[in-house]
Amino acid sequence: MFEDLQLDRRLQLALAEMAIERPTEVQQHVLPAALRGADLLVSAETGSGKTLAYLIPIAQRLLAAHTQEQARQAGTLALVLVPTRELARQVLKHLRALLAKSPLQAAAVTGGADFKYQKSALRRNPEVLVATPGRLLEHCERGSADLGALQILVLDEADRMLDMGLREDVLKIADYCAPRRQVLMLSATLGHRAVTAVAGTLLRAPQSICVGEVRAPHSSIFHQQILADDQAHKDKLLLALLQQGQYQRALVFGNTRRTAVRLAGLLRYHKLRCAGLHGEMRTEERTRVMQQFGEGKVDIVCASDVAARGLDVRDIDLVVNYDVPHSGSDYLHRSGRTGRAGATGLAVSLVSAAEWNLAVGIQRYLKLDFEQRTLPGLRARYKGPKKQKSSGKAVGAGKKRSASTAGKRRTRHRHQKNRGKPHRATGGENTGNDGFAPLLKKKIPD
Repeated sequence: MFEDLQLDRRLQLALAEMAIERPTEVQQHVLPAALRGADLLVSAETGSGKTLAYLIPIAQRLLAAHTQEQARQAGTLALVLVPTRELARQVLKHLRALLAKSPLQAAAVTGGADFKYQKSALRRNPEVLVATPGRLLEHCERGSADLGALQILVLDEADRMLDMGLREDVLKIADYCAPRRQVLMLSATLGHRAVTAVAGTLLRAPQSICVGEVRAPHSSIFHQQILADDQAHKDKLLLALLQQGQYQRALVFGNTRRTAVRLAGLLRYHKLRCAGLHGEMRTEERTRVMQQFGEGKVDIVCASDVAARGLDVRDIDLVVNYDVPHSGSDYLHRSGRTGRAGATGLAVSLVSAAEWNLAVGIQRYLKLDFEQRTLPGLRARYKGPKKQKSSGKAVGAGKKRSASTAGKRRTRHRHQKNRGKPHRATGGENTGNDGFAPLLKKKIPD
């Protein structure tokens, strides 16, 4: 397939060095259309090779149309916008490997890094730029980023960017770009309302490509559920899972930064090689954690959802949802950190009584069933709801009146103030007023 596309010789050498011999399914669909210059709306599961699906057309187009001298004078020619620093780092890593045999240069601009250093990097006019919207917009407004000659704009994880409230930043950046450019938008789902709206603004007659069922989880990932009684019980379950050591690398997700920090401290206390990762860490700290994780210096990373997207580390065998994620989409991206590139993986969710309905909703949304699992000596007292709806969710208990209010009638002030006064009829047969007759005049005593 790569041979059929007649890619530049330098790209072929780079792909061979990356040990990529044949395109994945999403690449087979995206590459021909992208190389023709069409605007694309693409939906594909994580770990399917979609990053190279847009990076190869970028590199091919720039190598075919420009010499190094012309490209350096033109400014940035291709821009990839991503929602998080971690995803930017992963995209830049793939991009530099792909451009290793060519004269094209790539750079990244993300929040949390030194602004002056980024400004000096932009002055060197890298042909391809990977950026998070907030920081890039700042460079555009200060005149340190030149997008006037841009040929290709890529919005990766577009749904995530828009969910994070970055819609206005993305549209403002698009205004700085050349009006005639190719736009590729990649999203977990093409039915996302905000994605549809932005696509209507930025794309021209886009071609939609959907690879795999939109809510389908990875077929190579096993999904399990362990019931838990409370936080202390969850801590014991987590330790038991990780102390078994039947994994090479593990990711533990909490719904908040505080949970990620606490769990990292708990696991380190029990002599497990663990690090924390969350959005309030400095870029240098997050980079160091990911480097240690990739090199095997730490085996476990406890993270908030900042790591759910864009984290591409080999040999992650186990994902543990200490907290059940808020949505099926979040669950899909968390679990998608394992079972990548054809490998198998395991996703385990610790579910308390308060999280039962959330877990059921995720299973219904993704059309999968969690395998029920228990750990020896740690079986939960909670066995699931006593009464369930047809959906599997727990039947909510009705409101109970307290003992202090039981037997008391509800009274209103207007009823109390008229107590003892004669009741005046307000309508009906005896009044002679059917609601349409004029009001009766009040009789004035003689």
